[in-house]
Amino acid sequence: MFVNEPEAFEGYTLFSKRHTNTFYLIDNQGREVHRWELDYEALFAQLLENGNLMTLGIYPDHTPRRSVREIDRNGNILAECAHGLPHHDFLKMPNGNMLLLGREFKTPEEVIAAGANPDFIDPDGSGLMGPRIVEARPTGPASCEIVWDWSAWDHIIQDFDSSKPNYGVVAEHPELIDLNYLLDELAARGHPADWINSNGIDYNPELDQIVLSTRRFSEVWIIDHSTTTTEAAGSEGGNSGMGGDLLYRWGNPRAYRAGTPDDQQLFWQHNPEWIPPGQAGAGNIVIFNNGLEFTDFLRGYSSIDEIVPPVDGANYRLDSGQAYGPAEPVWTYTAATPSDFYAPYISGAQRLPNGNTLICDGVNGTIFEVTPAGKTVWKYVNPASSDGPLRQGEPVPMERLVWATAGEIEIPVNQVYRAYRYAPDYPGLQGLDLTPGAPIELYDTP
Repeated sequence: MFVNEPEAFEGYTLFSKRHTNTFYLIDNQGREVHRWELDYEALFAQLLENGNLMTLGIYPDHTPRRSVREIDRNGNILAECAHGLPHHDFLKMPNGNMLLLGREFKTPEEVIAAGANPDFIDPDGSGLMGPRIVEARPTGPASCEIVWDWSAWDHIIQDFDSSKPNYGVVAEHPELIDLNYLLDELAARGHPADWINSNGIDYNPELDQIVLSTRRFSEVWIIDHSTTTTEAAGSEGGNSGMGGDLLYRWGNPRAYRAGTPDDQQLFWQHNPEWIPPGQAGAGNIVIFNNGLEFTDFLRGYSSIDEIVPPVDGANYRLDSGQAYGPAEPVWTYTAATPSDFYAPYISGAQRLPNGNTLICDGVNGTIFEVTPAGKTVWKYVNPASSDGPLRQGEPVPMERLVWATAGEIEIPVNQVYRAYRYAPDYPGLQGLDLTPGAPIELYDTP
């Protein structure tokens, strides 16, 4: 614990070391009040209002190798779902169903048949994967059924092969996804399959819409959830009347031929979240803007960007031939020296009830809270490592990682995928013994 000012939002913070089976709940003084020891490795977890924990588990010996589980306080599995090859994100919907961010693979033959430029597709490779979002209803401790399904592959346009039915003018169809966008970049880097690299979702129950982060497109997309699965595969139906087409996109208008590199505002972002009703900026979207891009560009710093989407009923305003607004975020946080805050991957942000923002600098294992004016009022560095808690004054060890887009790099061992702060009156905390224990071993230097 490095900072804990009176302006900090009093509550309990849930986090874990990335790729671990232990989750910690700490108070604002950095004291552990509860922990969950799972029998599997999990990427991150959320504490539900019913007191259960929802996790994205990673199982190297299983296929598919990831699933989402809901477990009670005793570790009993109440629900599990692996439909859609879940990865990166999930949430529990108001109706009790699971919303899972998944992936759908297409072979090289299928991709080329859909109008991809074959010069950029490895015929012997694994093809491409695109995002798939699945709503699943649990049917037992280890089973679930799909009740709603959306796939990016149903909303593709291309201007390479006029013989294909999805041929069209990309600039005239911002509601569709350009199949050939970024394929030259992928080919230059050995044809990695993760073409879009979706990495975050959130659900707005008032609009009945889903926001999706598409990392390599450097955009956030919004789609209509009020559709049937059949409508979600087409361009008609739902509250918007647009079926499963993109209702809105923001961050990189080059992706739909409505801008230049100078217009790009997101750079391989993560974790878009609608600000809940009753909080400062309600209805706006907060995004962790990592500051990295697939081309040989490093912005060199991260930011938290809050945008006001141009909502128009169930749709979004767009002038013909223009890019979606807003022209710029309504609020942005960067460090006083921007490069002091730089997390090129993972990470997230959460708007708190007092108007502050909790930021998870996942790469550097640091969780901190800032006021609207940018003042840091709470700061905590995760002391958990693969070999147990680090001792006072001990530097954070590094480990080597082979990353497809950056080669071999060194990363801190205390990385945190995502963190959440819960108010003392949060329903999921009721009945939980929150008696503080000893602080987890702390560092004496930031």
